Amino acid sequence: LCNSSSSRLRVMTLHTMRTVTTGNASILNGKEVSKLILAKIKKNIDHDRILCPSFQPNLSIIQVGDNPASSLYIRNKVRAAKRVGIASQHLHLSSATKEPELLDIIRRLNEDPSVDGIIVQMPINSSHPIDISKITNSINPSKDVDGFQAENVGQLAKRDCSEPSMVPCTPKGCMYLLEHYGISLSGKHVVIIGRSDIVGGPLSRMALRRNATVTVCHSRTQNLETFVRMADILFVATGSPKLVKGDWIKPGSVVVDIGITETNERNENQVAPRFVGDVDFEEAKDVAGWITPVPGGVGPMTVAMLLDSVYFNAKRRLDESCE
Repeated sequence: LCNSSSSRLRVMTLHTMRTVTTGNASILNGKEVSKLILAKIKKNIDHDRILCPSFQPNLSIIQVGDNPASSLYIRNKVRAAKRVGIASQHLHLSSATKEPELLDIIRRLNEDPSVDGIIVQMPINSSHPIDISKITNSINPSKDVDGFQAENVGQLAKRDCSEPSMVPCTPKGCMYLLEHYGISLSGKHVVIIGRSDIVGGPLSRMALRRNATVTVCHSRTQNLETFVRMADILFVATGSPKLVKGDWIKPGSVVVDIGITETNERNENQVAPRFVGDVDFEEAKDVAGWITPVPGGVGPMTVAMLLDSVYFNAKRRLDESCE
């Protein structure tokens, strides 16, 4: 399981950004930071093509059945990939797709040397039973840009292994965002609300690797606000709108809101529905020292980290071909 690869973020040189404040809190501006990351990826790809004109990073996205939210997420990924010079193919399969068919498609993508990243978009909407674990674990670990394959998950969990190159994009985006603003986790009490395999679980392991003291809360946690008040750095990923109130938050703490929910509320111009996070932003911004907005915080970072992983694999392929 252990190898020499590192999850050190590949896009390291970013220009200094002006810090925006709201209430007492400074904004962790994922939208702006992600733009810098994507610009750097594009610059790197353009430079690589000068040296090797045929260089082409490739991402394959598999979708089974129809799900409006999934289709929207995929369109956002495809658009962002195109902007930076990454080719993408969207394999949209019918809801009649059976498990052996899906496994065969993944096998072919694993064997295709031109494919640098593979995503199976969740949920899988098939009319036939499909073992999700079997599907995610069938992806080549080095092409698992979502970071869900068992080998990558296991390597992230083991202290004596380097952090894998492929880790879930949302937790990786959270860590990148904090590092960009010079916020260290070392010695801090990190509280994570949510224990999913996609966000909360990987976040806890990444925080431990950065020498934080970590508390993981979830739907069965009693007296949740007591734990929140202890947090130097708070991550919230529950999908429960405005779960965390302003008076729960430790003054001056860092609040990273990963949830996003469409509400019936309208924004000021009454044109579009309003999206809110798991933290009551209007209350929290007067207490926290740093806070992510929703939208415009963690969401854009997730897409940027996905494309960073695809580029990393493509660059590794290019370097190996030149040896």
